[in-house]
Amino acid sequence: MDKFVMATANPNKIIEIQNKIGNKHQFLSLKEIGCFEEIPETSDTIEGNALQKARHVFENYGYHCFSEDTGLEIDALDGAPGVITAHYAGENRDANANMDKVLREMQGINNRKARFKTVIALKMNSNEYLMEGIVYGSISEVKRGNDGFGYDPIFIPDGYDRTYAEMSLEEKNKMSHRALAVAKLKTFLDNYTKGPF
Repeated sequence: MDKFVMATANPNKIIEIQNKIGNKHQFLSLKEIGCFEEIPETSDTIEGNALQKARHVFENYGYHCFSEDTGLEIDALDGAPGVITAHYAGENRDANANMDKVLREMQGINNRKARFKTVIALKMNSNEYLMEGIVYGSISEVKRGNDGFGYDPIFIPDGYDRTYAEMSLEEKNKMSHRALAVAKLKTFLDNYTKGPF
């Protein structure tokens, strides 16, 4: 069984990934490999941040590693919050403050088109792979719904009249940007199960 580190301190993400990809591979958390330092995220792109985290683990701990980075990109705000999605309103990563800032900046703007993008970077030996999941949608006028996290209460995916936060977790996970990226990772790993890394 191949071992992969997922560059996250969140054990729930490990469980979620394991459930979606299956048991052909073992996924380890940063804690399980003794990585407790803050991994730098200093790139000016979502792709760059995902690669930076995966490279850090591989180069310092020697494990195949994948990492994900996610951004909300709003047309009327020239792609913001983008790479600083998690700390748009400040370094403390306050989801409500982030949403409040977006809604303030969007007041009076008719073009509310946006997209959520997740990029998974996979580092295996000298090889690097990127897998992307994008969901297009729009920004609501107010926060709606109590489920989900992050910007879920203000993001309405195309084809729906509800925000992510008004959906069940099961419904959101079938079509979310992260689910699309993880599906590509699963396909990649399934296709490389028989071959050497």
